[in-house]
Amino acid sequence: MSFTSSKVAPNAAAAAAPPRWSDLYIAALARAVSGCGDMLAATALALILVARGESGLAVAGILLAAAVPLVAVGPIAGRLADRVDSRTLIVSVGLVQVGVCVALAFATQPILIIALVATLAIGLAITGPTMSALTPLMVGRQNLAKAGGISQTAATIGMLVAPALGGVLVGAFGSRVPLLIDAGTYVSIPIAGLLIRTRRGGRFRTVPAAISGGTAAAAPATTGGRQPVFRMRSDALLWPLVVMIGAVVGAISAVNDVFFIRQTLHGSATVYGLVAATWIVGMVFGAVIRGRQRRDDIGTAKALLLNSLATGVAITVAGLVPRVGWLVPLWLLGGVLNGMENVSIGVILGSRVAPEVRGHASAIFNSIAGGANAFGYLAGGVLLAIASPRLLVVACGLAGVAAAAIFGVPLTRAMRRERATSDTAVADDPLPRTIAAV
Repeated sequence: MSFTSSKVAPNAAAAAAPPRWSDLYIAALARAVSGCGDMLAATALALILVARGESGLAVAGILLAAAVPLVAVGPIAGRLADRVDSRTLIVSVGLVQVGVCVALAFATQPILIIALVATLAIGLAITGPTMSALTPLMVGRQNLAKAGGISQTAATIGMLVAPALGGVLVGAFGSRVPLLIDAGTYVSIPIAGLLIRTRRGGRFRTVPAAISGGTAAAAPATTGGRQPVFRMRSDALLWPLVVMIGAVVGAISAVNDVFFIRQTLHGSATVYGLVAATWIVGMVFGAVIRGRQRRDDIGTAKALLLNSLATGVAITVAGLVPRVGWLVPLWLLGGVLNGMENVSIGVILGSRVAPEVRGHASAIFNSIAGGANAFGYLAGGVLLAIASPRLLVVACGLAGVAAAAIFGVPLTRAMRRERATSDTAVADDPLPRTIAAV
């Protein structure tokens, strides 16, 4: 499959363009800093609302406000990421997010806080796919795993630091200081947008030139000169993979570990914090491990299937433990698998999706994962009213295993078909071919 840029025609020199690792490190640092600020703000808001005696509905409203925009505006945001100059989007949206965070620091009414959190999430729904779609252009397809490992590690370290820091700052200064710090961390987004040299969208937008040979499953649909549209269903390998991940995320998100650890296993608040941190630590290790692995699309899909099954099994076993200490290795394993999955998803989307619709594809995946998260949160809250925390954990783990097994059937069939097609193509034409890149 070859593509023609609106600025530069495809040629061998374009394909051999050296990776811009400096751009990746700038983007990863911005993601880590702003992600730390997000977690800092979330911790501060939750603690303050509880301290004020607000209802659980207000806290749930904030969680939903952070998740629902990813689903509601995801497809639109993805098309913006593909059509508008990436620098313009990142800088302008980043500046708006800074203003929203400043407003959050002075908001007192729950309804206003929820509205501001939703606005912030809309911005994330735009900048996330924009950054993700830039990564393959920054480093090239062959370096996607390494790049994903670096980005995921940076983001996870930011998540690890933020909750403890948020608790300390709220205890010492109240909510305003950590929320203003969050606004400061968001300054990293527009700064990164100005510093990153790799650009796409706008006058840098690519349009398909011709499709010849290879797997065209993830190619965009085109009609005349109109903007191509990404169709997840057109890729027999990608759609069951994405739906499987969404189903497993929904099942696992329904686990309410705070009630399980505090009420069922009688762990202290400190123990709960430590156990929760082990999952995030595991994500760091998982991202590093996956970043060093080299796999083709079929190998990546197979690993994602096995990781999803193993995650469900780990959660199921966690629901059966007699003491809280047993959760530490299981949560660590779950975090490792989670970190590996996050990197693998970025790799397979960057590998299989055509350059001019990568933002749209990333936004669709984010909307599916975000919707699954929101559904899991709500389902977990409802089910806790009729089931014990232990039973809920076991049920969620088994649901994750079932989801992976069900969608693993069409995924396995797609892997076999693609492997057979690939083997046939190699047998018919053993000479290596170079695909022009933009």
